[in-house]
Amino acid sequence: MPEPITFPQGFLWGSATSAYQIEGAVREDGRTPSIWDTFSHTPGRTDGGDTGDVAVDHYHRYRDDVALMAGLGLGAYRFSVSWSRVQPTGRGPAVQRGLDFYRRLVDELLAKGIEPAVTLYHWDLPQELEDAGGWPVRETAYRFAEYASIVGEALGDRVDSWITLNEPWCSAFLGYGSGVHAPGRTEPAATLHAAHHLNLAHGLGTQALRTALPARARVAVSLNSSVVRAVSEAPGDLDARRRIDNLANGVFHGPMLHGAYPDDLLADTARITDWSCVQDGDLAVIHQPLDALGLNYYTPALVSAAEDGAGSARNDGHGASDHSPWPGAEDVAFHQTPGERTAMGWSIDPTGLHELIMRYTREAPGLPLYITENGAAYDDKPDPEGRVHDPERIAYLHGHLAAIRQAITDGADVRGYYLWSLMDNFEWSYGYSKRFGAVYVDYETQARIPKSSAQWYAEVARAGALPELVLD
Repeated sequence: MPEPITFPQGFLWGSATSAYQIEGAVREDGRTPSIWDTFSHTPGRTDGGDTGDVAVDHYHRYRDDVALMAGLGLGAYRFSVSWSRVQPTGRGPAVQRGLDFYRRLVDELLAKGIEPAVTLYHWDLPQELEDAGGWPVRETAYRFAEYASIVGEALGDRVDSWITLNEPWCSAFLGYGSGVHAPGRTEPAATLHAAHHLNLAHGLGTQALRTALPARARVAVSLNSSVVRAVSEAPGDLDARRRIDNLANGVFHGPMLHGAYPDDLLADTARITDWSCVQDGDLAVIHQPLDALGLNYYTPALVSAAEDGAGSARNDGHGASDHSPWPGAEDVAFHQTPGERTAMGWSIDPTGLHELIMRYTREAPGLPLYITENGAAYDDKPDPEGRVHDPERIAYLHGHLAAIRQAITDGADVRGYYLWSLMDNFEWSYGYSKRFGAVYVDYETQARIPKSSAQWYAEVARAGALPELVLD
């Protein structure tokens, strides 16, 4: 028998969720609509017209859910705060009833020995701020800093791990470019302005957290940086890869990690915006020292130059739309990568995660890395005995955890892994049609059933080691 693949002592094993996907209780205790409430209630925006009104009712069932985590031996739980639950208009004083929910949740986690990790923004902008212009407007970044200060002061005495933004690429490019995410706008210039103001929000929010939090607190950001590959070494294909890499990655890690936007990104998008939204001093604010970097990874992208210079149907895995989320690179062709796929149609390629980790080991030497999201959707169903067996997810996780361990061997400082997701939930524009959870949720009864992958992951977390993959 081969030896188990062991992880370093102290490696953090966790899972992750987000507020709108699990909480429900959208009209309770002073909460007001976010852009996702508005978007999901707009006909045609989500599969089946599904909304997060109830989701998996975590707002009322959080104690049971924390007990479930403890039973699985999880060492950490990454969750997001609903901005409009805490600050309903996106301005002014907090609603203490909203903050009290998160205080209770954190206390419950700590009582069970689970480390809380707070994400301040996971896509649910208060609708009133969107009505005032949303992320394409500079003022939204200042409002985020105020919100960060409120949450930091409320929870900073008991939470040490903080994340400013989750996947700002999705917020900007899917929310304002292709329109497949809230708020559903399709404006190329606004997309790039939103990206800058999300960067600015990260910088201002980091400064606000540093002021509000004890010195021991750690501040990070979670990026869904893409592994972009060209179909060939032809110059046109390599240039397509460069352009998409800048729009997917450089637009955020450039200013956050290096204090500048890539020059070729600015040149590629000059016909769309003059980037006058970038004011003096912005880049210094964005380029805040971080304590860690979160990386979210699911699948790589494969691109080429469009044939005959014409655009082609997008196959980038980010949802169907007549509008591209790639301003300045609308003519780049995306291709299905070969191999097995998840229920999302995403190819399964753990080598991409290794490549991503090693890239950021070079991009940000000395900065600890966490995999803050990784997982897979499958068409899970209970068997006649009520059990949910998901060997495909076990194989997916095994491959990606092995890739992380290889990266550590190769010199990467990866300190933890958050499985996406703890349980099945509202999967954005896909509604309840896609299941990413390690725990199955019966949406009619709200019953939770740990899948076989949850039991497998619990054993891995307890042992700190990856056993030989055996699937029956």
